Amino acid sequence: MEKLKRRTARENAFLAAFAATFGDAMPDEVIAASNEVGENKVDDFGRKLIDSYYEHSAEVNDIIRDHLKGWTIDRIPRVSLTVLRLAVSELLYSEEKMPSVVINEAVELTKKFGGEDDYQFVNGLLGSVVREMGLADQDAASQE
Repeated sequence: MEKLKRRTARENAFLAAFAATFGDAMPDEVIAASNEVGENKVDDFGRKLIDSYYEHSAEVNDIIRDHLKGWTIDRIPRVSLTVLRLAVSELLYSEEKMPSVVINEAVELTKKFGGEDDYQFVNGLLGSVVREMGLADQDAASQE
């Protein structure tokens, strides 16, 4: 499988993960279907994002739930929730520690596929996660 640009890989991973929210498909099935169609192929990086979320879904959902103010996880729009799940799992489990990039990409995905103002919610929640977990420090250090 050819290596995609990170933005494209994240978007394709999002599309596959989002599609999986409508049924009981396992990640491998969703990825295989995406790659078979050929339009939104999931490369190794995208597969790692999806696998990371599914492997750590309980912890990722708990982190999202812990950062909700006046909301329940069930009220979050499906697009925003899928973006949040992938972004939080990338923040925590990716080898690359670049929180500002992850947040920016999550915001852009939400702007593209979500409701008009949903990106603000995604940005705020992810920013809160990064600050609370001390991940912002890693981001600044990696740029030095």
